[in-house]
Amino acid sequence: PRLLSQFFFADEMVTRVVAEINGLDAELDPQQYLVLLNQLHLSQAHLLAVLERIMEECIPTQRHSRDYLVKFPEELLVDNLGNHMLFAAECLLAGTFLEMEESDGAQLRPQARNLLCSLELVRRVLREQSLSQPNSYPEPVRTVLIQFDRLFAEFELSYVSSLVAVKSPDEIYRQQEIIVLFCETVERALHLGYLTQEMIDGYEPLLMFTIPRLAIISGLLIYPEGPLSLERSPEEMSRVFSPFYNLLKKIRELLRVLSAEELCLLERSLCTAE
Repeated sequence: PRLLSQFFFADEMVTRVVAEINGLDAELDPQQYLVLLNQLHLSQAHLLAVLERIMEECIPTQRHSRDYLVKFPEELLVDNLGNHMLFAAECLLAGTFLEMEESDGAQLRPQARNLLCSLELVRRVLREQSLSQPNSYPEPVRTVLIQFDRLFAEFELSYVSSLVAVKSPDEIYRQQEIIVLFCETVERALHLGYLTQEMIDGYEPLLMFTIPRLAIISGLLIYPEGPLSLERSPEEMSRVFSPFYNLLKKIRELLRVLSAEELCLLERSLCTAE
C-alpha cells in the first residue's frame, strides 16, 4: 500500500520496457516495436499517476497552480493529458516537432529538456527513498518534487498555448456567465414545478434538451443582462450563442407578445417535447 513502493515497481516497469525497445531492431520486427511502444505508453501513464498521488501526499500545499487549465479547450482536458505532455517533451528533445512550427518547437526545447531532466532526478531520488525509508519524505525529496511539479505545469501551458488558441479571460468569464444562467434556470424551473429534484438526481436524459431550452427563455426575458443580452454585439457574446444572434432576436420578439399564461404553457411544453 505504500506509494513509494508502488513507485518503485512502476519505475521498474518503465525501465524494463525502455531496455527492450533499445535492444530491438524496429525494422526487423516492426510489430513487436509497436507492442513495446504501447507498453511504454501505459507504463509511463501508470508511473505519472503514482507520482501524482505522491505529490498530493507529500507537497499538497506547495503544488504549482493549475488554474490555467480553464483556458484549455474542453477536448484537451482528458485523463491522460500528463502522459501526452511527457511524450511531447520527448519528441521535442529528439528534434521532432509534432503539429507545430519548427520555430515554436525550437523555443520549447529548453523547457522540454529541463522537464525530462527533472523527471529523471525525481525517479532516481524516489527510487533511493523507496529502498531506504519508504514511509517518509525528507526535505530533499520534497524539493525535487516541487521543482518537477513547477516545470511540468510551465511546459504544459507553453506547449498547449503553442498548438491551440487558449481561452482569454473574457471568454472564461462568458463561460461562467452561461453556467450561472443554467443554474438560475434550473432553480426557477424547480420553483415553478417544471422540473423535479428527482429528475435531476436521476440524470433524466430529457434534461439535456429541457434545460437549454428553458435557459434561452430565461436569458432573453428573465435575465436580459446576462450572457444572452442582445444589447451586446455578436462579437461580445459567447461563441455558444453568437452564431444565433439574429435568431435570438426573433425569438425574443415572439416571446414579448406572450401573456404570462401563454409563457407558462410554452415553458411547460418545452419540458416535455422532444
